[in-house]
Amino acid sequence: MTAPTTHVDHELVEAATHVARTRCRGDNHTVAAAARARDGRIVTSVNAYHFTGGPCAELVLIGAAAAQGAYELETIVAVGDRDRGVLPPCGRCRQVLLDYFPGIEVVVGTGDRMRAVPVHDLLPETYVWADHQLDGG
Repeated sequence: MTAPTTHVDHELVEAATHVARTRCRGDNHTVAAAARARDGRIVTSVNAYHFTGGPCAELVLIGAAAAQGAYELETIVAVGDRDRGVLPPCGRCRQVLLDYFPGIEVVVGTGDRMRAVPVHDLLPETYVWADHQLDGG
């Protein structure tokens, strides 16, 4: 495993926390995410909960970033509503983040244990979708 990054992008955590507190209302939107693009921009989003399996905030963020022309994301964090704090990404989000942004760092943990880790550390021995694409099948 790679050593955790010592620097946590607190501005990014604050952006996600602000969105969670101000935009997550009711059961439809319960998690906010924020990511820093390579050009320094911060992109935010909220999940779209639905009983059919609506997308997590991290997945909504990938689409929102692309719509804004931010195709290179460096760091991402998810924060829960009702002051739940930083939430680790689910398995599906970890896989998608790895496939779209293999170098992205993910903020995990809380308080003094908050840290940014490479996404591949969250998925050791993972399937790499890009490898499948190179094999042609």
